[in-house]
Amino acid sequence: MPLYVYLGSMAIVASVALMWHAVGGVRLPTGRVRANLRGGGEASISTDLRDMQLARSAQERLFLPAMAGLARRGRRVTPAGLIEALERRITMAGASRRWPIERVLALKLVFGSIGVILGLTRFAASPSGSGFFFLLSITAIGYFAPDAILYLRSQERQEQIGRALADTLDQVTISVEAGLGFEAALAQAGRSGKGALAEELVRTLQDIQIGVPRTTALNNLLDRTDVPDLRHFVLAIKQAEQYGVPVAQVLRVQSRELREKRRQKAEERALKIPVKIVFPLVFCILPALFIVVGGPAFIRITQTLFPD
Repeated sequence: MPLYVYLGSMAIVASVALMWHAVGGVRLPTGRVRANLRGGGEASISTDLRDMQLARSAQERLFLPAMAGLARRGRRVTPAGLIEALERRITMAGASRRWPIERVLALKLVFGSIGVILGLTRFAASPSGSGFFFLLSITAIGYFAPDAILYLRSQERQEQIGRALADTLDQVTISVEAGLGFEAALAQAGRSGKGALAEELVRTLQDIQIGVPRTTALNNLLDRTDVPDLRHFVLAIKQAEQYGVPVAQVLRVQSRELREKRRQKAEERALKIPVKIVFPLVFCILPALFIVVGGPAFIRITQTLFPD
């Protein structure tokens, strides 16, 4: 297929984003500001619905309703189980405020439609089995691209929580042994820490402060995360509260176990290094070494056996 067909399709897709960027600026009520300045600051409040709508930005008037409509259509074509899994993935990625489920469903339809347009353009230019496969492939890639991005973001966030858990638990243990309560120690760790774990601790404490029982708040923390060590820690705290075991003792045991696990993981990664370095050594370093070492000898042998 000619190159200009692909370039034309990409230009059509890019024009949609450029058009939204051109009309998405905030509309400033300049006429009302000028009237206020001429009237000495005594502005009359207009209750006209049309003026109120025009005072809003183009993004609020056009983009958000369009996204809401796409989200409703996305809910109709998406199974309920996939929507629940997508909501959990959004929560685990920490993007509930920036990327709600409605926006993600709308983006799935938009990207899928773009894939359909590009695939149909190529298939119409050269109808064949490869063109039809390209149509299906690019449509699936566009439709499931938000899922893949959220999955990678959620996995990265869970790894951050797992790495920060040992140091945070040490800090909580020291604070409790120094005389602070468990909730006060969590608050101290949340305020002084940074990253995903600190955000989750702050949110858990906010739930407790508004009246949510501690057990329920900890269960909500487990629902928002997927870290085995954090789950073991929460279960240990819940059992300590249930059986009356001192929290400081449980924290000390959990902190020691996490330090041992972290040391074992470091040793495991160190033992994997020789195995991982075999392939670069064999396919990249040794051939170059053989050429440098044996190259001159091979040239001399060739000159000796086959003189000019």
